[in-house]
Order: sequence, then C-alpha cells, then structure tokens
Amino acid sequence: MTDATAARMADACSLLSESERRFLLYQLAERRDANLEDVVTQIAAWEHDAHPIEIDKEVRQRVYVSLVHNHLPRLQDYGIIEYDLRSGDIVLDDGFEDIKPLLEQFRQTEEESEIRKLPSL
Repeated sequence: MTDATAARMADACSLLSESERRFLLYQLAERRDANLEDVVTQIAAWEHDAHPIEIDKEVRQRVYVSLVHNHLPRLQDYGIIEYDLRSGDIVLDDGFEDIKPLLEQFRQTEEESEIRKLPSL
C-alpha cells in the first residue's frame, strides 16, 4: 500500500467517524442533493432518536452551527460535497464515490438495532 493510499483511507475514516457527517451523507446518498434547513432537522432527530417534530429550536441551532462551521467545509475540502450557504443547497461531488463503500458499511452497522443500543465505551 502506498503512502498516498494509506492517507486517503485514514482521511475517509476520519471524515466518517463523526455522526453528523455520516447522517448528512446518508441523506445525500439517497437523493444526491438536499437543503441545509431540511438536513439540520433530520440530523438532530437521528441524534436524539426522536421524530423531527419533537426537535426544539436550540438543538436545531446547535446542529446548524456545527454543520456550517465544521462539517460542510470539511466535506467540501475533500471534494465530497458542494454547498452554497446563501441558498442552503448541498449536492454530492465526485469525491463521494471514493467513500461510498465505507459509508455503506457504517450505515449497515448503525441500522443493526443491537449495535445502536450498546453502551458507549
């Protein structure tokens, strides 16, 4: 394995290690595009294992700030997404194909109810 390949693998694992980034990418994988307002509410609902209607304004604001100041720029820097903060539009970019298989593995793991219920280490 070359150093470049090892670095790309490490970057992919690092990008997907954060749940908000994975949840965003799960949504984008299904539709290829989304609006920031919609994904904020859905991500907050997934994080709190609640229905989107139950998510209060403070929680949505925290997720919004986290996405705008951390996750969206990071994903864009790696060519995974493109986004326009003014319109709120988010679309997948070509780099998504590089991490898609790993993202699918994460998703399968998270969908297994026994694994989701395990206590944190």
